[in-house]
Amino acid sequence: MEALKFILPFIILISIVVFVHEFGHYYYARKYGVRVTDFSIGFGKELFGWNDKYGTRWKVCLLPLGGYVKFYGDMNPASQQENINNFPKEEQKFLFSTKTVFQRAVVVAAGPIANFVLALIIFIFIFMVYGKDFSVPIIQDVKNDSPAFKAGLKKGDQIILINNKEIKSIGEVSQNIMLSDNNLIKIVVLRDRKELLFNVEAISQETKDNFGNTITRKMIGIQIVPLNNQINRQKLGPAKALAAALSEIWFTISTTISYLGKMIIGTEKTDQLGGPIKIAQISGQVAELGIIPFLTIMAYISISLGLINLFPIPLLDGGHLVFYLYEFIFKRPISEKIQNYFYKFGLFVLFSLMFFATYNDLKSLGLF
Repeated sequence: MEALKFILPFIILISIVVFVHEFGHYYYARKYGVRVTDFSIGFGKELFGWNDKYGTRWKVCLLPLGGYVKFYGDMNPASQQENINNFPKEEQKFLFSTKTVFQRAVVVAAGPIANFVLALIIFIFIFMVYGKDFSVPIIQDVKNDSPAFKAGLKKGDQIILINNKEIKSIGEVSQNIMLSDNNLIKIVVLRDRKELLFNVEAISQETKDNFGNTITRKMIGIQIVPLNNQINRQKLGPAKALAAALSEIWFTISTTISYLGKMIIGTEKTDQLGGPIKIAQISGQVAELGIIPFLTIMAYISISLGLINLFPIPLLDGGHLVFYLYEFIFKRPISEKIQNYFYKFGLFVLFSLMFFATYNDLKSLGLF
């Protein structure tokens, strides 16, 4: 029963996010006249499914770790197609490979874009119905001998800027400290109606997040509460909700890319990279908190899936888009032999990342 409370929310979350992604591919494939033979949620053995009037087999499979849309003429997971001459002339118009470079690029890009649209809709809904936090952050306590204590921060200070970024809510305090490019944090506070600047040298420590998971984060030794101990959550109108949602998506994308870049050059630890087990654990924990937190984590997972699929790695959507860009510039596709080499390399990269992320997941559970 303990495992079920993690598995069921995970299956629901990942199925919705994957369905939206694949439906983006499916919708534009159908729009451009490509015949879709399979629409699958999950991999492996089919559990159940049905055929629609267009000849597409909609199915749910055993392993809920992704999904795919298969086009007429596909011969492998890389969506390479058989020679068009192997098909009757009246059938060739239904092949993906007979479409223009622009149409193929749109079909491929539609999956990740659909994930961003899903996140946009979720955030707009949350900001309009539940509201957005605008609680003024006040320092309630400063730990003795902590970086904040040594820098001169005091109880009662109102934090208004961190690294030149305006702080509009409590959550943005820890967020901006944790995502700082280096350990030197510039904090501007309001004290006795005067703005004061403090340079705080943060330290990295292992700590527990809200769900009890061990994470490494920058710490300065302060405790934050809302002004007058009152949470200021405001419901936004459609225009402001849209703007806030777009800002949240852009922030998530930019910080993710920044974090991955820092991992590559070695300035950030790689132990925070998680996989399916981590997602399942977090989705189960968040589901217990209610529908709004669950929708929020769904939005972030959807953004991550869309972003990762745009990486220029063969087998991912971004890899296909790079091939189409080459074809557009040089007026010819990359040779099938070279594409196969790239696909093998992409497969190696993806399996390596999956193995590494799963290792981190098991390590966080204390199994290594």
